[in-house]
Amino acid sequence: NALGMIGVSAGIAATLGILRPSPELLLQMGGCMATGGTIGAIVAKRMEVTDLPQMVALFHSLVGMAAVLTCISNYMTEFTHFATDPAAGAIKSALFFGTWIGGITFTGSLVAFGKLQGLLKSDPLLLPGRHQLNLGLLLANVAAAGPYMMSASYGVGLGMLGATTALSSIMGVTLTAAIGGADMPVVITVLNSYSGWALCAEGFMLNNNLMTIVGALIGSSGAILSYIMCVAMNRSLPNVILGGYGTSSYAGGKAKEVTGTHTEVNVQETVDLITEAQNIIITPGYGLCVAKAQYPVAEMIELLRSKGKNVRFGIHPVAGRMPGQLNVLLAEAGVDYDIVLEMDEINDDFPETDLVLVVGANDTVNSAAEEDPNSIIAGMPVLRVWQSGQVIVMKRTMGVGYAAVDNPIFYKPNTSMLLGDAKKTCDALLAGVRAHYEQ
Repeated sequence: NALGMIGVSAGIAATLGILRPSPELLLQMGGCMATGGTIGAIVAKRMEVTDLPQMVALFHSLVGMAAVLTCISNYMTEFTHFATDPAAGAIKSALFFGTWIGGITFTGSLVAFGKLQGLLKSDPLLLPGRHQLNLGLLLANVAAAGPYMMSASYGVGLGMLGATTALSSIMGVTLTAAIGGADMPVVITVLNSYSGWALCAEGFMLNNNLMTIVGALIGSSGAILSYIMCVAMNRSLPNVILGGYGTSSYAGGKAKEVTGTHTEVNVQETVDLITEAQNIIITPGYGLCVAKAQYPVAEMIELLRSKGKNVRFGIHPVAGRMPGQLNVLLAEAGVDYDIVLEMDEINDDFPETDLVLVVGANDTVNSAAEEDPNSIIAGMPVLRVWQSGQVIVMKRTMGVGYAAVDNPIFYKPNTSMLLGDAKKTCDALLAGVRAHYEQ
């Protein structure tokens, strides 16, 4: 955060140093910055850390809108120079690309925000012929680029920029609405990448090397992170972007029906298991974020470690709604980062683990990914918690997760369910563990 603020401040200072704006222009710029800063401060104060994914999505929409407005206004300002400027073709191309990607980022981010905030249904909106619709919108944008690049008319060029703004904005909605809630972590990183390429295009058209470099860094890092997450979900990026997660299986057959009777435990029975176990792994999910249960969990872990127990966290790459969200929440609660391990680092340790506490996770610990080739999550790398001696799953209900897939581990003989609000349950567990050691 500190480096980010230093970088932005340096960029603003460099811009003012190059522009040397008049007092009137400086006043306008200062007014805009003060307004934006005030809005940002208010939003940041009101948003909880658990709401960080939707706040990021909302801010990405502003980046997209800024790209569209900057590109159009730059076209209006620089049009008279296009006839004589040898770089006019490159500048016009950057303007068009920035407008197109900015429109997709703007509306796509708003849809992502709506789904994450609960304003829109998280289910994928599978419009009839949506792939043909998106292809048609893409071809329409390409068609608009022709007269925009070839015509010397100000009205035609501005009209084509307006057309691609409308077309790309619609495309942002149709693309993102078709993506289900389970894929929102990937969508956020993809939108982050989009905003980077939009910024890169702005850097080209404004002849600003700093913007171009920063935009390229954001765009490429967002794309790399999206790829890493897709690998962690056994998905391809086109499969995510084109939507429809959870509508069909890879093997083409019918998924196994999950049957059986689950076993429930109470808080005291769970406390007994915790205090008896020597090797413990905690696998948190978004349920921990929503309940803000990281604080009692952190206190309990500190107490258990002080008693000589080996307690660690196992983090799935797409746990929560945003990469690294759980890591941030655990760090905020004071958890030692050395005991927070990624899935690949800890997955082989489950057979030697006495007890696993699954706190608000579901799809990331679903054994159907490895045991049922017809499951819609077949092949997705998961935390193999069921290989441990005992599993305690802490959830509100027996319901399914974002992927809408039943979890067979709920009915395995070494699994027990501790149902209820994660925060209240973790508070009760902390109190129970304290009481045990005090006695």
